Amino acid sequence: MEPMDWLKNEELLRFFHCKKTEMSCMENPHTFLSQLRDHDLIQEDRYKKVSRMKSKDNIRKGLYDILDWLERERSQSVRKFWSCVFKETILNQYPTLRLLRNSLMDGSFHFEEQLPERVETEESDEGKRKELSEGEEGEEKQETSVKKKRKLRSRSVCVDEEEPAGPSAQMTPRKRSKKICFSSPLKKGGENNIWRWPIYKFQLPVTCGDQKGTLNRYRLAKGEKCIVVGREWFTPNEFEKFAGRESSKNWKLSIRCMDTTLGQLIKEGHLTAAKYKGGCKRAKKSLFPSGHSTTDEEEEERTEQQPKTSHDSGRKVFRVTCGAVAGTLHEKRFVSGTRGKSIRTETSWMTPVEFLEVAPRQTNASWRKDIKYDGEPLSVLIERNILEIHLLMCNCRLCKPGGEDLESEKNDDECCICKKEGELVMCDHCPRSFHQKCHLPHVEDAILRDNGKWMCTFCIFGTSRGYLYSEELERKATMSCQISKHMLQCQYLLLCLCSADEEQTFAANPCLYLNDNSAVIQTPMWLGHIADKLQKNLYQTVGEFVTDVQLIFSNCASYNRDNAEFLAMGNRLKELFDREFKSVFNISE
Repeated sequence: MEPMDWLKNEELLRFFHCKKTEMSCMENPHTFLSQLRDHDLIQEDRYKKVSRMKSKDNIRKGLYDILDWLERERSQSVRKFWSCVFKETILNQYPTLRLLRNSLMDGSFHFEEQLPERVETEESDEGKRKELSEGEEGEEKQETSVKKKRKLRSRSVCVDEEEPAGPSAQMTPRKRSKKICFSSPLKKGGENNIWRWPIYKFQLPVTCGDQKGTLNRYRLAKGEKCIVVGREWFTPNEFEKFAGRESSKNWKLSIRCMDTTLGQLIKEGHLTAAKYKGGCKRAKKSLFPSGHSTTDEEEEERTEQQPKTSHDSGRKVFRVTCGAVAGTLHEKRFVSGTRGKSIRTETSWMTPVEFLEVAPRQTNASWRKDIKYDGEPLSVLIERNILEIHLLMCNCRLCKPGGEDLESEKNDDECCICKKEGELVMCDHCPRSFHQKCHLPHVEDAILRDNGKWMCTFCIFGTSRGYLYSEELERKATMSCQISKHMLQCQYLLLCLCSADEEQTFAANPCLYLNDNSAVIQTPMWLGHIADKLQKNLYQTVGEFVTDVQLIFSNCASYNRDNAEFLAMGNRLKELFDREFKSVFNISE
């Protein structure tokens, strides 16, 4: 049961009444309003009227009027209101709502026994406020767009989502003074430490120059992108650049929380920060650089004295084995042996115990000692505090997942192609996830609204390859085939290359980041361009498609004659393509 389920409607309504002004000041509230409209909480005309407004002041006033109307006319739907705006997708876009949710859940908001009486009469209140629409007859319910497979996958570490184990702080309303109290719940004589207040338990407001954002404490401690502005996440270095303060080259001094530098908060123990490396990485002589040169930010970070647990402490994914079975263990999903599907194989996600059961049965098998990483048992990683076992009573979404979380555990948290998170489409037959435009062919919105199961190109090809070619073909004949009859095979081959290009080395146009590229390469080519041509049906034959793919490898070889590392990367991908091409078209040579 959610902690909010223990609160009475009257308590939720009081909370709503006190927070209308804060919610009306949210930037870019259109997604927020769309969520209310989609859940039939506001009418279409009210939604459209505010959506057409340009002035920020008018938008805030219009939003406040809508919230005030909801309180007066739809008070019985207050629980539905908080449930729909506390969805993770909405919380990621509006830090104000996340702070409100935290204050509601952790008990830092003190409920009054009853609301103060309004000073103004209802008549004067009506005189000051213009109704957003005349006549509210014929209210039409908007059909909710069901997008079963689309989810905003932005998993954080477990503690980022942690909620209180018990609802005792919310069960009994307590009588307090009539002012909203966000003061620290300190005992008499306690230290007045605002950084430990419940409202700042998860996040802190930060500024850098004129830019404002919200810092997530636990992402900072893990070394992840931890500052959100709107819907975009930044590392501290990236936020510093975003604010135009790149020249300072020291985010611990340039980023502040209420006039206190982050460096001071870290020094005093109020914040924990992992080691961050600098922003953009460059390679001087590489056609498709993933980056190995040292930036100024990296040099600055090296001078800081921070404890190091081991050489593996920065690693997020571990290649593990149990007998002949292999997989990858993802640190951010790890909970314990029986909870949290943290190990991914080619076919599914599973807990360490489930992974152990897939391997040949051993006597007295133990996941801690029989699952190996780099020749050592997982117990070594646990002893080094690289993997952390959650408490038995932990209430995070990994330890006690809901129905939606259980479904999400079955698929990857990032796109199989671009390796980024975001709004992903999940295959119902394998662990892969994709952005709509990364998959080939692109996943249309109509497919997302369909309640049926969706199968990705990898799975479609895997189930049909057994009867595609019963006889062997010659390469020359294959190259002259019309691509329209072999689109599935070509899409599969390109997705294989994109997925194998883990650093996105060959994904983008090299001319965008190599100044001397045109002097060496006459015809640039990259995987993203080939994907666009496949999607737009610009190829006539299989040979045209293969020629473009081979051009990537020949360009890489020409440009990187003196760079063995990138030359090897190109050769590795070329060997993969040649091997898969022969297998896909059943070519004999």
